[in-house]
Amino acid sequence: MEATVTKQELETRILNLCTAMTKSCPEWDTALIINRINQYYLTGTMQEGLLVIKRNKTAQYFIRRSFKRAKEESMLKDSAVCAFYPMESYRDAAQVMGSELGNTLVETETLTISILERFKKYFSIKTLHPADSIIFGVRAVKSPYEIYWMKEIGKKHKILLDEVVPGILREGMSEIELTAELYEKMLKMGYHGVTRFYQFQTEMIAGQVGFGESSLVETNFDSPGGMRGMCPAVPIIGNRDRLLKKGDLVFIDVGFGMHGYHTDRTQVYIFGAAPSEEAVRAHRGCIEVEKRAAELLRPGNIPAEIYNSIMQDLEPNFLKNFMGFEGKRVKFLGHGIGLHVDEAPVIANGFTCPLQENMIIALEPKKGVAGVGMVGTEDTYIVTDQGGQCITGGEKDIIIV
Repeated sequence: MEATVTKQELETRILNLCTAMTKSCPEWDTALIINRINQYYLTGTMQEGLLVIKRNKTAQYFIRRSFKRAKEESMLKDSAVCAFYPMESYRDAAQVMGSELGNTLVETETLTISILERFKKYFSIKTLHPADSIIFGVRAVKSPYEIYWMKEIGKKHKILLDEVVPGILREGMSEIELTAELYEKMLKMGYHGVTRFYQFQTEMIAGQVGFGESSLVETNFDSPGGMRGMCPAVPIIGNRDRLLKKGDLVFIDVGFGMHGYHTDRTQVYIFGAAPSEEAVRAHRGCIEVEKRAAELLRPGNIPAEIYNSIMQDLEPNFLKNFMGFEGKRVKFLGHGIGLHVDEAPVIANGFTCPLQENMIIALEPKKGVAGVGMVGTEDTYIVTDQGGQCITGGEKDIIIV
């Protein structure tokens, strides 16, 4: 399949979003899209600009830079649904489409006060409404194009963690060296170079890498795993001073991405020794949780009910340090994934919209083991009538290297 998104698919995405916005906010008149990933999803190109969608199901894409590149990349350039215009400032957009926006939907997680003030210089907005959850709801159900590429990504992700990583690990290497060599291998396999998150101010190059108890260190990232990181100013990537030694647990939780899309997987290794019985029990307990959760990834099932049915059945001893370690524990079992690693739906309390076929969800049950590190699993699944279809290889025991 071609990597370029077709005109028909892009037009369908815009129309689907219009339908969803009307259902969620019947009084809407205009939607302003400034998030570059959302712009890419709807236009097939990622530029600095403003995508305006009107209630009549037409769109106008105003591009500051690069208009030339947008015209080269996007299949919408000849579409009746969306027109492209060069833009120096929002004044140019207002001159083309008029200043009256009426009831306006915006991405509240992206729109800053300063950008909003610039909007207000040239546009009249009657009311503001959040568009974030509406857009995520549309993006959550993947098209055949998206599923094809995420399956291809999942195949490479499996090879990376099952076959490539064991050949990289060597005694005395630092976490930074492992991350650097892992990143090089990923790029050569087709990785697009960055793992993207929607969560505000979240940075990640590939994912979390840690030796031993480094994988238990608390972070500012909403994940059960941990890492020491480079330094307080850059608490990601890995630590230069933590060197791999025999008996170390190696925790690798990385996204793999191509053409903008990602899968998510975690694999745990033990270097130069056998894992302890405690680590094996904890890890295999996580495998069983993943299997049970995957079986429930069926259309119509409620994410919050999946979460609670599994959590309520876990033994108190297993729940200790489950989904984190000591004070740092997250309150979910999985998350949607696609153009961002952290998408809807989330397998957690509060998410009550039923699952739909072709949603894609990463399940990641993990458990901290004192003095050892983080164990557990993560794989990416497609929601189907038969339960979750794994596209990253499936849960594995701790790999002995």
